Parts: sequence; structure tokens; C-alpha cells
Amino acid sequence: MTTYIARPIEPRALKELRVTDDAGRTTVPRTDPEGGAPLRCCLRRSAPGERIALVSYAPLRRWAAATGVDPGAYDEQGPVFVHAEECAGPAGDGHPFAGAHRTVRRYSADGRILGGRLVESLGDDAFRDAFDDPEVALVHVRAVEYGCFLYEVGRG
Repeated sequence: MTTYIARPIEPRALKELRVTDDAGRTTVPRTDPEGGAPLRCCLRRSAPGERIALVSYAPLRRWAAATGVDPGAYDEQGPVFVHAEECAGPAGDGHPFAGAHRTVRRYSADGRILGGRLVESLGDDAFRDAFDDPEVALVHVRAVEYGCFLYEVGRG
């Protein structure tokens, strides 16, 4: 049985994003007074008083650059929260931010979107269904209400 692991934003990308985001803006850290922001660096919600930053992130652009493909019109960027300083990363396995409807968006190895699916509950079944298509190279999990990128899941 295959287990699908949520991948946070990679440390090298985080280091860059903490200085300048993918829209070319200088990152501005702030103290989170209430907590609850979905952090893409460690795949958990922020705690009150933590230093975080809201940055523009282009996950498919970065993946495409690393794999040598052109995402074309599917290159998009959007807002994500990260810790303002380096953190320990995810504390465990599983499917973070699973308590709400999510979209599982599928991409091919050439960076083209192959479709998506609204899921009520994130679990291995949602990813197994996505990866049943041999053309699927990776999936993005996104929030339904804002469309925000939450994390990536790859094959194996």
C-alpha cells in the first residue's frame, strides 16, 4: 500500500522567499496576534505571537524550473504563509489542513494541468485516485475558499 506524503515548501525556496517573494516583493515579517495561519514551511497552523510572513509563491514555476519544463499558462503565484525565520519543518506525516473541503489538482510531467477534484476529506484514497492516471506526475492540494496552495504530493 502506497502512502502519500505532504511536501512542504523546500528549504532552499523558503530561504529565498523570506527575503524576496516570487512576485519580486521584499518580504515583510509580522507577529501573528491571533494564530491560525496555515504555514507552508512546517504544515501546521501558526500559534499566537509567532513571527510569520505572507509571501507570493509560485509552486509550479519552481517545480518546472527544477525539472526542466515550461508550465506555460499554468504558471501561477499566490499568497502563502511561512515562518519569518527558519523553522524545524513538519512534525509528522499525514494530511495537514484536512479539516475542510480541498481541491486535489493534478499535473503532468510537462507541467500541464490534468484536472482536479473536490474532496471532502483528505486521505490516501484521494491521492491514489489522482495517481491512478499514469500521466499524473504531482498534485497540489488547495483550499477551496481562496484557492490557495497548501502543499504538494508526488508519486512514491
